[in-house]
Amino acid sequence: MAVRFLPPLLMLLAAVAAYFLFPYNLAFLTRIVIMVVLVLSLDLVLGFAGIATLGQAAMYGAGAYAAGLFAIHVWADPVAGLVAGALAGAVLAALSGAVLMRTQGLTLIMLTIAVAQICAEIANRARGVTGGADGLRGIRPGKVLGVWEFDFIGITGYWYALAVMLLVFAVLAILGRSPFGLSLRGIHESPARMEAIGVSVYRRRLAAYTLGGGIAGIAGALTAQITQLVSLETFSFSLSAEALIMLILGGTGRLYGAVLGTVIFMAVHHVAAANDPFNWLFVIGALVLAVVFFLPAGIAHLPTSLKRLSKGGRHAGS
Repeated sequence: MAVRFLPPLLMLLAAVAAYFLFPYNLAFLTRIVIMVVLVLSLDLVLGFAGIATLGQAAMYGAGAYAAGLFAIHVWADPVAGLVAGALAGAVLAALSGAVLMRTQGLTLIMLTIAVAQICAEIANRARGVTGGADGLRGIRPGKVLGVWEFDFIGITGYWYALAVMLLVFAVLAILGRSPFGLSLRGIHESPARMEAIGVSVYRRRLAAYTLGGGIAGIAGALTAQITQLVSLETFSFSLSAEALIMLILGGTGRLYGAVLGTVIFMAVHHVAAANDPFNWLFVIGALVLAVVFFLPAGIAHLPTSLKRLSKGGRHAGS
């Protein structure tokens, strides 16, 4: 039982340590935390349910615009804005998923990309509402729970985003061990076998895609509230692709793999881009290749791989 609480506890300790070690980089740390939420949503969709997608940015962007517009025109409460962002992401995922979940393979991947591009075009053309290419401005979120006000340094934003991320992680951890989560893993392994025992694969996949869309919408809402700006880049293909790379680096199907992959990718990206703004992609490419060749299951599986190697060495020695 204690082992189950070890990853969240380590994450919390690492987050507290990062706050004190890098007090002048809170904006970057907050960005990492928000990206963790997005990658966790992708882990639910891809790692648990096996739904291949390159369009998670569609729900992320929908949540960002929904939270921003909600704060400007309805209510500035951040928690209510999170709910609005989650609903926007979930509704978009449910509507698009009703069609997408009937496809698979390359067709599914291309359609998820198309959904994100359509959303970007709608946001661009609805300039009177979204601000178009200039972005949605004027977002002024209120105090978190009526107590903590967003500050220029980013202290409130960091702890607020971290609290939301830990809550999302906890919910997904519980969901993963529930009958629904176990059925998603079964669908990932063998959809035909799950159909044979009476499980509605289409409904389970649609439910997982909708829930993943809601979590991606929460990540977008956090971005809108903390940066107080939403641009068309929230729907970009590069965002979906980077989220997928982060998940692959850490390892799919294990929630802390999504956390680990996101932290490593963004840290390497930050350092490499600062040292060489023109060739930093070589470093990212080398990292991805190294993980794919030597740790195909992801960095989160490194302890397991080392344990197997040590057992193999002892057997060979004996």
